[in-house]
Amino acid sequence: MARHGTTAVVPWCLFSSHYNFPWRICLSRPGSKGTGQKVRAMLKFILRRCLEAIPTLFILITISFFMMRLAPGSPFTGERALPPEVLANIEAKYHLNDPIMTQYFSYLKQLAHGDFGPSFKYKDYTVNDLVAASFPVSAKLGAAAFLLAVIIGVSAGVIAALKQNTRWDYTVMGFAMTGVVIPSFVVAPLLVMVFAITLQWLPGGGWNGGALKFMILPMVALSLAYIASIARITRGSMIEVLHSNFIRTARAKGLPMRRIIFRHALKPALLPVLSYMGPAFVGIITGSMVIETIYGLPGIGQLFVNGALNRDYSLVLSLTILVGALTILFNAIVDVLYAVIDPKIRY
Repeated sequence: MARHGTTAVVPWCLFSSHYNFPWRICLSRPGSKGTGQKVRAMLKFILRRCLEAIPTLFILITISFFMMRLAPGSPFTGERALPPEVLANIEAKYHLNDPIMTQYFSYLKQLAHGDFGPSFKYKDYTVNDLVAASFPVSAKLGAAAFLLAVIIGVSAGVIAALKQNTRWDYTVMGFAMTGVVIPSFVVAPLLVMVFAITLQWLPGGGWNGGALKFMILPMVALSLAYIASIARITRGSMIEVLHSNFIRTARAKGLPMRRIIFRHALKPALLPVLSYMGPAFVGIITGSMVIETIYGLPGIGQLFVNGALNRDYSLVLSLTILVGALTILFNAIVDVLYAVIDPKIRY
């Protein structure tokens, strides 16, 4: 590094591309984007993703609507057949005897006003009321399970990569393979049998306002498969990064191993994990139907099951739209974070 007098002249790129660095500390690169330009580029990217989400949601709504309406049966046909006159009056009340295209455009008009319509099963509540009551339960449980999965999964994956082909590595990967292959409907009852019935350490069900002791068992059961997947992804990515040229260069410079891991290796190693986190977070929040049913939790998973069993069109359709919107939202967030972590990605 050249010096003029006593002042060091820092080149525009601290680390040369010759050493294959995945990111560069660019301090005075000529023509580089300023902060304002980067912010504008990010806002344009977010706006573009929002505009792209509109046709995607429209297609999802359309397909889901016609699949629900064209399915055989009716929300009001049960074990006891209603008299034809009564059934006709009920269907007229909910406009189910209107032409299907009329129903479709009426539903789109309702959605434009933020109204998901009435529930056919829970007649004293609208779908908006049911979703507003159940979504916080799934969101709280899902956020806790996701945080647990990320912390344990990333930590286990890093340890397995650093201790490759040792007892630690084999132990972590053994647990990871077990967590992937054992389904949640097996894990959840086992946890209840061990910790609720045998040891009596924790309650075996219920919500009780989201108290911690009621969340532990469903949180563990829900996060186990994601812990295993994140650990496997982190391990593979970390091993690849540790064999990269820029890590060899950092070691040759005599940098401490702790600094190499946390300052240089961990950041690029987390990029594949980040790509997995978007769909995983949505899956944890919305894919807890079995867990919520086993533990008796009043979340959207159990609500979706009840709606599907009772052919509650409006309820099932609204939850489908909610899941689709969350998937699009979190995938967009992951794309933004991906570009923030890896400056080689451009908006």
